[in-house]
Amino acid sequence: MPSLPRNRVRALGLVTDERPVPLPGPNEILIKVAAAGLNRGDIVQRRGHYPPPVGASDILGLEVAGEVAARGSKVTRFKLGEKVMSLVTGGGYAQFCLAHEAHTFGIPTGLSMVAAASVPETLMTVWHNVFQRGRLDAGETLLVHGGTSGIGVTAIQLAKAFEAKVIVTAGSATKCDFCRELGADVAIDYRNDDFVQEVLFATDGAGAHVILDSIGGDYIGRNLEAAAVDGRIVQIGFMNTPFARANFSLLMIKRLVYTGSTLRAQSVEAKARLAHAVETNAIPVLKQERLRPVIDSTFPLERAADAHRRMETGQHIGKIVLTMT
Repeated sequence: MPSLPRNRVRALGLVTDERPVPLPGPNEILIKVAAAGLNRGDIVQRRGHYPPPVGASDILGLEVAGEVAARGSKVTRFKLGEKVMSLVTGGGYAQFCLAHEAHTFGIPTGLSMVAAASVPETLMTVWHNVFQRGRLDAGETLLVHGGTSGIGVTAIQLAKAFEAKVIVTAGSATKCDFCRELGADVAIDYRNDDFVQEVLFATDGAGAHVILDSIGGDYIGRNLEAAAVDGRIVQIGFMNTPFARANFSLLMIKRLVYTGSTLRAQSVEAKARLAHAVETNAIPVLKQERLRPVIDSTFPLERAADAHRRMETGQHIGKIVLTMT
């Protein structure tokens, strides 16, 4: 392996630290990080509520883009110096980060490092939850809560690419306008309108076939009301609370499926299968430019705390990305 400098990182308390450059295992690559995507999970981990899986780095950061700096003995997919983007279990807020080769993608021609760093977590989350767990099909209606989040802007574009109708909720008229510009058929300002009534109106009373929810709280019961018969509700987070009072008889009356997932703790094998599905189905949409990464803002690694504050305001549209200097 080539000689490498010390690894400058932003650790859990968002303080600068220096650590040895990690050594790749047999199926791992070492990425010289150019940019790292910021995700809600980073904030939850910083607050002490999302511990990394056993064996994962305690450094924040779940997706990166950069160049292959070193390869494990069994790596076959990528060459030294190749530009890649990858989902990682931690360690992204650093100059060098380990990634499993099976969770890594080549960066499409013309895509910047900043844009590439915003792709792996969102594409894998959306594909798994909307298309695998939610089984969204062409002609069906998808309801996405938080349409201008990183997940939201990806879900809108990917669902439209597969010929679904998309309804979103967002927190302002400006955000609703942006969602419509991205392709959303209906955008609901949840601060002023009842999304249940608006969804039923937009679907002639039928409701949404798939609902992607990262909010929780009272949305849990309202999602049951907004869902179509034989609908699928997929929970991917709880920005409010995981506790709710709801009329769960609607699960039976409408024959609903209520499911959910987290991505980080899934096995290497499960994430490899998901990455293969994304590479087969979603990456081509990205290459065809029917899906464009939406970047809200960038911050240098030293200003990771400012990046977190930006996300915590809820004012961002699209992804926040850290850059290495």
